[in-house]
Amino acid sequence: MTDLAALLPRLAHLLDRLEAPAAAAPDWKKVRAARWSAQAGGLKPILHPQRVALKDLLAIDEQKQRVDANTRQFVEGRPANNVLLTGARGCGKSSLVKAVHARYAAKGLRLIEVDKAGLPSLPDLFDLLADADYRFIVFIDDLTFAENEPGYASLKAALDGSLAGPSDNVLIYATSNRRHLMPEYMAENLETKHLGGEVHPGEATEEKISLSDRFGLWVSFHAMDQDTYLAIARHWAATLGAPADAHFERAALQWSLGRGARNGRVAWQFARDWAGRK
Repeated sequence: MTDLAALLPRLAHLLDRLEAPAAAAPDWKKVRAARWSAQAGGLKPILHPQRVALKDLLAIDEQKQRVDANTRQFVEGRPANNVLLTGARGCGKSSLVKAVHARYAAKGLRLIEVDKAGLPSLPDLFDLLADADYRFIVFIDDLTFAENEPGYASLKAALDGSLAGPSDNVLIYATSNRRHLMPEYMAENLETKHLGGEVHPGEATEEKISLSDRFGLWVSFHAMDQDTYLAIARHWAATLGAPADAHFERAALQWSLGRGARNGRVAWQFARDWAGRK
């Protein structure tokens, strides 16, 4: 009985939380970005979203043009596609999404960040956004799935095939280092069949491709060469008020060797260190 008496207040508190009304949507006139909280069932405003200018994203001109054009169509109320940005790490996938948001925020575009834990509750988010007089990009960053994760089916249904899908004022932009968002194994190639001279992938491969196929626009990013890396580092160093000198190139290359990568993110991190020391 003592244990039951101690448990009752906790059960009452839990019931109160379950019966509490859903959190109200932010005032989108003042809030330009928010984070979806599956636990709270509501949107938490991001008061100081990271702002990136398109002009500062170098060596990805084609990718910028495609994503900017799609976003502009969406903001203007014309047909547009969900976008999957894939490829090499640190080459500007997430920054490009933030940059197009910054460009069109004044025209009514809002950005909502959703992590994998929030994917099963996407229908609740779509209901909350359906009647708002704004355009929303649901942003899912660094998206990958292990086998049989619940969010996989939720996102697949949200993109195409569910009655509880997004309304016309919502698009999904996702970034990933994997084109098909899931690990791929050598054994799955054994399921491939050759029929009448044609190649037919096995069921496991078809299932993994089926999610990425539901994004209407694929944008690929590629590893950069040394000259591109150095050009980006020089750009950011100048932007931060510490232009390159005779020692800049050697220092930048040593920094990239220490990080084991040459990409835009590493160039930005080196430029910050360079400017800080200068």
